[in-house]
Amino acid sequence: MERLKDKVAIITGGAAGIGKSTAALFLKEGASVMLVDINKDMLESTSKELNSSKLAYCVADVSDPADVEKYAAETLSKFGKINVFFNNAGIEGTSSSMEDYPDDIFEKVIAVNLKGVWYGCKYVIPKMVDGGSVIITSSVAGLKGFKDLGAYVTSKHGVIGTMRVAALEFADRKIRVNTVHPGPVNTQMMRRIETDISPDNSEEVKKGFEGIVPFSRYAEAIEIANLVLYLASDESKYVNGSTYVIDGGLMAG
Repeated sequence: MERLKDKVAIITGGAAGIGKSTAALFLKEGASVMLVDINKDMLESTSKELNSSKLAYCVADVSDPADVEKYAAETLSKFGKINVFFNNAGIEGTSSSMEDYPDDIFEKVIAVNLKGVWYGCKYVIPKMVDGGSVIITSSVAGLKGFKDLGAYVTSKHGVIGTMRVAALEFADRKIRVNTVHPGPVNTQMMRRIETDISPDNSEEVKKGFEGIVPFSRYAEAIEIANLVLYLASDESKYVNGSTYVIDGGLMAG
């Protein structure tokens, strides 16, 4: 079943992790996909792996408004329209208390995770087809606090506000805007977080994270991608301004 037949999707942070899994799923479901990432080598590798004539990529810094306009323009030039925008790119920053958090890393996290989402909404949504769908990646960290992850938590809370404003401002064009909120996902981002928290005992950190999830495991990237697919498809055409938690029950406690 091609749930995204004839649709064109942009996926930021598309070279790895959730973005890469979502790209593979979107292609399988009939979409044309523009992958966006700052890492050219990873984009090239992912594109070769996915191996589809309906796939293109654009090297861009999502925190740079000119680059955001560039990837939107290249999508329109390549595919002629934009139906779906998975505003997904994000970085984790470092693990440190608020009083010791490095200012330069804080600024970088806010630039990518919050400004990147804002600029994406500002410059991409006006170019989208009426009735389109925007999905923004937040986190359970957008809904609750986590000690020593202050910059990440702050940025992921902020994108919910961006989503809610965009959901209202573009509703007259029937463009729906929603956020997804994963718990820990089995990706390289979590490997970096685990190692950053405890370089010598990263496996114990992983066990600690798993211990706060009622399902006692991390999500797999494809499980997040399946939720994104629902929000991208016409099955969700009356869903707007909502927060979708996918965390194995973490937020239930």
